[in-house]
Order: sequence, then structure tokens, then C-alpha cells
Amino acid sequence: MIQRFSIFVWLLLIVAACQSDNNIIPTLANPEAIATGFILTENAPPTGYDTVSFSRIDANLEELAGWRYEMEFEFIGRFARTPREANARTQATVSYQQLSSSRRVIAQIQQDLQGESEPFQYEGVRLGPDTFLVRDGVCLTNAGTDAAVVADLSAGDIVGGVEIATTAAQKQVINGVQVWRYDFDLEALRLPNNVMFGDDSVILSLVHELWVAPEYDAVVRYYVTMEVENVIVNESPLPVSGSLIIRYDLYDIGLVPNINIPFGC
Repeated sequence: MIQRFSIFVWLLLIVAACQSDNNIIPTLANPEAIATGFILTENAPPTGYDTVSFSRIDANLEELAGWRYEMEFEFIGRFARTPREANARTQATVSYQQLSSSRRVIAQIQQDLQGESEPFQYEGVRLGPDTFLVRDGVCLTNAGTDAAVVADLSAGDIVGGVEIATTAAQKQVINGVQVWRYDFDLEALRLPNNVMFGDDSVILSLVHELWVAPEYDAVVRYYVTMEVENVIVNESPLPVSGSLIIRYDLYDIGLVPNINIPFGC
């Protein structure tokens, strides 16, 4: 009798367990989803940096004590529907010192869009309210506003920026600082004003990299390569088609450069 009672109780417990919500069979785990979630968690940027916006790629840099960046805008192609080559290139190195409100811009400009094939090199220096301009090694004492234009040249003017980008769950060290990678759509791309699109302009492809350092709220690397057709570059007399290449790298964050009056001025 005792044995039958024990078996009966045991059966009741089994039935109760089968009818309980606690006995729901779990779904099979998805190994790929688990791995993806782990990667996203391990590589998530700091709080507040799931999305970023840098419509001018060098935004926020004036809040830092000092830095240097290098930028390049290049177009390699031909005048649309012709065999004639059409090339343009602007390279610049910009240094900044916050304490004295000083800037140095060294730029080289070369283009074969309006009959100009020889490169020009400029150096513009701002020391507080004073500006200086050197062209091809010669200080221009009566440069007027041209000196300020060169000395205040910005990467936002030359390479544009990105309106909004979202984290790509990837981090690494670039140019000596911890950065996170971000993705963005074509619609978020903000090209500089020297690239004009018309009704028949076409973007054939876009490859890009955007790396941000949340510690400094600054873009450390921004690379874009586009294949385009029928666009106007640097006020070219005719539309051009080819490769548009943008490069931007930020270095020496927090280091204070020595910026003086250019030699010969």
C-alpha cells in the first residue's frame, strides 16, 4: 500500500509538471545570433555614440589643445563623352594650437580642368588676428583676404562630411588613438561644394571608411572612393566622369605644434 501511494504521488508530480508553464520546451539557440550579439557587445562604442554626425568632417577640433590633420581631394577621369583627360588634386596639411589661436595650412593644388597643369603650393599662417601667405616659396606681403582664406582652410571645405552614421561594432587603434567604425548611406554623404550634381549625374559605386574617437568627439579617419558620371568638379567647363577620391587622417591629438611666422615674411 505504501508503495502504491508513492507511485501515485510520483505520477501526480509528473502530470503537474507537464501542465506547468515552467515545463515549456526552450527554442534551439542560434549560434550565429549568439556570436553576433557577443561581437556587438564587445565592440560597442561608449554610451551616446551609437550614432554620430559630422557634416563637416573636422567638426569639434577647436575644442582640443592641438592637432594635425592631412587631407586630400582627388578626381581622376575624363571629360564626359570625350577622350580628353580631366584630373584635379588638392592636398593639405593643417596644424592647430588652441592657446594662441594659431593655424598653419600647407596646401598643394593641381588640376587639368581649366588649362592649369602646373601645381601651386601655398602656406597660410594665422597667429591670432594676423595672417600670412606664402606662394611657391615667396611671401606675399599684400595678400589681403587671400591670406585669411588659405590660413582658415578647413577639411569641411575640401572633403565635406557625413550627416549621420551608425556604429558598425568594430574598434581598433588608428593614428595612436582608440576609434570605432561607423557606416552610413549614400544619402548621408555631404560632398564639398566643389562637386556639383546635375539631372543626368550618376553615382556608380561608393566605398567608404569612417572612424571616430569618442574620447575626443572627433573623426580620426575618413576615406571615400566614388565612381561618378557627368558631374562638375572645381567649376570644370564641362561635366566629367571618373573616380572621386577623398582621404582625411587626424594625428597628434592633444600635442601642441610650434606655429610661427613663415620664413621670409
